[in-house]
Amino acid sequence: MAGRNLIPILVTMMLVTGVCNTILNKYQDMQCVRNCDSADPKERKLFEQPVIQTAQMFVGEMGCWLVIGLSMLYKSFIAPRLSRDASPLLAGGYRPVNEEEGDDDAHTIDGPENQRHPKPINEDDDRIPLRGWRILLLAAPSCCDIAGTTLMNVGLLFVAASIYQMTRGALVLFVGLFSVLFLRRKLFLYQWSALFVVVLGVAIVGLSGALFSSDSGHDLTPDDGFSGETVTNTPQAVQTIIGVLLIAAAQIFTASQFVLEEWVLENYAMDPIQVVGWEGIFGFSVTVIGMIVMYVTVGNTEAGRYGYFDVKEGWREMTSNRAVAVSSMLIMISIGGFNFFGLSVTRSVSATSRSTIDTCRTLFIWVVSLGLGWESFKWLQVVGFGLLVYGTFLFNDIVQPPLKACLPSHAREGQVLLPEEPIEHI
Repeated sequence: MAGRNLIPILVTMMLVTGVCNTILNKYQDMQCVRNCDSADPKERKLFEQPVIQTAQMFVGEMGCWLVIGLSMLYKSFIAPRLSRDASPLLAGGYRPVNEEEGDDDAHTIDGPENQRHPKPINEDDDRIPLRGWRILLLAAPSCCDIAGTTLMNVGLLFVAASIYQMTRGALVLFVGLFSVLFLRRKLFLYQWSALFVVVLGVAIVGLSGALFSSDSGHDLTPDDGFSGETVTNTPQAVQTIIGVLLIAAAQIFTASQFVLEEWVLENYAMDPIQVVGWEGIFGFSVTVIGMIVMYVTVGNTEAGRYGYFDVKEGWREMTSNRAVAVSSMLIMISIGGFNFFGLSVTRSVSATSRSTIDTCRTLFIWVVSLGLGWESFKWLQVVGFGLLVYGTFLFNDIVQPPLKACLPSHAREGQVLLPEEPIEHI
């Protein structure tokens, strides 16, 4: 029963690290790094380095190798002296709470928000081990992660943390579509309806941000990233719409990442936490190379000074500003912890439970943002969030559709809903 007693701790830590990661990123975006003593708020420069924030995320993912190393040391030197049941996390690897439900406990790999469920590695696994040159296959989803995360970091500059998190709910739409198109998954009518509800919820959230953007509780003055000139003349409502569109567009790359990872892990076998570690290595390497190239071509020019690709200025801002430096370290720790605890929860319970808990994370981020005064309460945002939650729960079979006719024929007849092909849970 030690595993069951540990689940509440894992769930709590997953929520805490997930909420902290989004809040810390937003807090970092709000730090003044230049002309902070100016009486005119428009002349103050905030920390606007989405590419550096992407690199921070991959450093956190590479931290999974530390967990792997500690696990190997534990099993090599400590576990043999203890009871095999002393630690369900490290003694013998992760195990489902109920062994009879092991087939339903999907594996999840989580990056800034990554969720997928490849087949578990076991003695009967007929997949090819993912090692040697085949590990390079993970570079493709890593590149998608770079594009998606960077776009989301840019979008976060324009919107409140809660709107950012809610807009990410559009991910379920693109993963569902890509799963059907490329992985030949089958979605039933009620699941297509759920995707429509999710899109409607995202649209309402974006509308609430555009209509009430002046009540966000904080004033942002983002740069355009190329000329270094402020866009404060742009209406706040337009900035909010731009932010929502950027975050929603980023979900296309994130969904592509999920589909690529699922395809790789359906054909090749590797422990999911090692996949996270390798993606951290590939993602960080490509990001650093891209940062250098963009700095030489754009950031080092007069037009690109102080923009998104001015790595030299970004490094100066990180090292000279205590709040930015401390938040950077906390962001790396939080994303690494979120990956680890999210994986532990999915291994111990199920992917459906993991997606439900992650939806609760959106609520906590919203509450924290309200408590910090970063935004004001909006009923329209409540409606959008409610639709997001309902659509996600409906897609993941947590709630039943209102019309029985939407269910497959065998489900209407009282049989257990078991689709021919597994459906990606978000």
